[in-house]
Parts: sequence; structure tokens; C-alpha cells
Amino acid sequence: MKAIRYHSFGGPEVLRYEDVPKPEARPGEVLIRVKATGVNPVDWKIRAGYMKEVFQKMLPLIPGGDVAGVVEEVGSGVTDFKPGDEVYGWLGTGRNGTYAEYVSADASAIARKPRSLDFIQAAGLPLAALVAWQTLFDTADLKFGQTVLIHGASGGVGHLAVQLAKWKGAKVIGTASSRNQDFLREIGTDMVIDYQKARFEEMVRNVDVVLDTQAGDTQRRSYKVLKKDGILVSTLGIENPDEAAKHGVRAIGFMNHPDGEELKQIADLIDEGKLKPTVSTVMSLKDAARAHELSQTGHARGKIVLKVD
Repeated sequence: MKAIRYHSFGGPEVLRYEDVPKPEARPGEVLIRVKATGVNPVDWKIRAGYMKEVFQKMLPLIPGGDVAGVVEEVGSGVTDFKPGDEVYGWLGTGRNGTYAEYVSADASAIARKPRSLDFIQAAGLPLAALVAWQTLFDTADLKFGQTVLIHGASGGVGHLAVQLAKWKGAKVIGTASSRNQDFLREIGTDMVIDYQKARFEEMVRNVDVVLDTQAGDTQRRSYKVLKKDGILVSTLGIENPDEAAKHGVRAIGFMNHPDGEELKQIADLIDEGKLKPTVSTVMSLKDAARAHELSQTGHARGKIVLKVD
């Protein structure tokens, strides 16, 4: 089969479009004919060598974890899926990925694709939706009537977190650049802050939950806006746990995990019209390097998706 693969860590130029062995469905797995795959920041961070000590022995690597496609075959012990099923999922990292014509996946990591989405839209959903779901609900335990501040609210995770928080009945405050202000209002954000023109900590107080996708100075300033015993959940880790304690708040570094059951719930919300993913850019699999360059800018609205022909 054809796939994108890299044999050494480095810039986008190390990505190669080449022939690789087609995987098989082992016990508990399904083989998926990939229709599209999402591009996530973790893809280029691994490629750039940020986690070299973990992935060095796995080279060469096929990047990617988001997938939307059709079940080609099922391994022994799999009863929830059959050939021909349209599925989507996030398969995690640390194994050959989804920038390929076929991928084998643990059956517990996938779910049936939302009926109302095509493969392109579905491919941009799994990781971002799971991060949004798991940070807000599994980790922060966001409840009806609470207030959440979402940094990077127009991004891949952020724009889904906004909608999920609104579905839960929370008040949502979102930060984004000037060009994304209208977009955030369209998806239901109650208060939109242009971080290029204002400092959010001067405008916000008594927040129950902060979803931090930025880290650095943004994380440090966020502790000031939380109410006593409020919680900050960061997708990039907690830089100084003592700082949170000084403010009388909690801070948790979040690690997401594949979860087909949660993807089923997310698919239902989409088909009910309560959650809508935004795909900003679609490229062909051969253009993976260009997609990584765009992802690295940090300014893409919604998701970047690679179409696999």
C-alpha cells in the first residue's frame, strides 16, 4: 500500500510518500480502508523529535492517529463490526499510523461514523472531540450552570469544546485571534475575548473551569481567573504545580486515550445536530508535508484533513 512515512526525525521534508507493507487484522482488531485522516499537532511534534526517546526505536514511522474509513476485514474475537461498516476513531500513538491506505485498529478504539458526516468531516473529529470530551467531562467534571474559559477556542479542540460545554449547559468564555471572533459567536460562545487586544485576566473572574491549550504565560495568568478550588486542565502539561496551590486552585495535566464508547456518544450528538466539526483545509495524502507546515503555524481554524484516494 501507499503511505506517508519518515525514517528520521526532522522537519516536514522528512515525510516520504512510499510503498509499505499492508497491515493485517490481528485478534481484537479490524483492518480499515482509510478514506481520510486528520492532522493533529502531536503528529508533527513526534516527527520533529520532541518525544524522540519514546519513538526512536519505532522508526520508520507512519504518522497519524485519526481515521475515517471502511472496515475491510475483522480479526478473531471482533463481534461489533463487520466488513463494509463505515467507522471513525483515534488509534493513539506509538504504532504505525493513519497516513496510509490501510490501517489496523483495536476494535475498542473505533465507533461507527456519524451518519450525517462524510469521511472528510469525520476524519477531523476523533482526537479533537475526545480531548474536548475527556478534559471537560471526565477530568474537570463540568456541570450545568458552571462557567468555563477555553483558550484557543477556535482551534481543533477548542471549537468542539465550546459546543460540548454549551450542550452541557455551561456558560462559555473563549479566547481567539481577531479573525476568529465571529466564528466563535456563531458556534455559541457567550463571551469572546480577542487575546491580541485584551488581557483575559482583566475581563474574567470566578471561572469554574479553564481549558488550557496554550501553556506558558497563558497558563500562569489563568490561575487568577479561577474561583476558589476551581480547576485548570491543560493539554500541554502543568509547568509549575506550586503556582496553582498558591492561588487555591487545582491544575491537572491531561493525557487523552482512545475510547470507542465515548465516540459513540459524540456521533449521536452530531447526528442530533448538537455538535458540528469544522474542517478548515483538505489536502491529498501526498501533501502531508504541507499540511504539517500549516499545523505548525498554530493558526488553523478547525481541523486539517488528508484525503486518501
